[in-house]
Amino acid sequence: MISRTQLAKMMDHSLLKAYASPLDFEKCCSDAIKNGFMMVAVNSCQVKQCKRLLGDSPVRVGAAIGFPSGQSPINVKVFETLIAILDGADEIDYVLNITELKAGNLAYVKDEMEQIISLCHQYKVTSKVIFENCYLTKEEIKAAAQIASEVQPDYVKTSTGFG
Repeated sequence: MISRTQLAKMMDHSLLKAYASPLDFEKCCSDAIKNGFMMVAVNSCQVKQCKRLLGDSPVRVGAAIGFPSGQSPINVKVFETLIAILDGADEIDYVLNITELKAGNLAYVKDEMEQIISLCHQYKVTSKVIFENCYLTKEEIKAAAQIASEVQPDYVKTSTGFG
């Protein structure tokens, strides 16, 4: 039997709405501390604010990169990742470029993943790649998983929760 505390430490608390207010982020961080969640997941521009709000609590800050569609160019995603890390992100959740995967451009998908995951490893930040499986065929999921097995992100996620 798992305790409530153990379960909470396995949960991310997300606030990724485009219309969230500063007060919403205060509540999100306060709730995460109160409930003992592992992480708050926010868009990269709110990382610094949430890092400050969480203070010295054990709750981590995760930045959503290329969220929610993954359709930014590689250099934009890499830059967004770097800024989020420098602003205090402990984890990076990036959305794989679905269009390039669907086009069969596996070299692009691998290059994107290698650059972002390499940056995370360099800064010792947890890396997560999001496939958004609801838009993918079984063959595309298999191709993305093969690339991930080679590149070695810390985690693979199946959905942003928006798809």
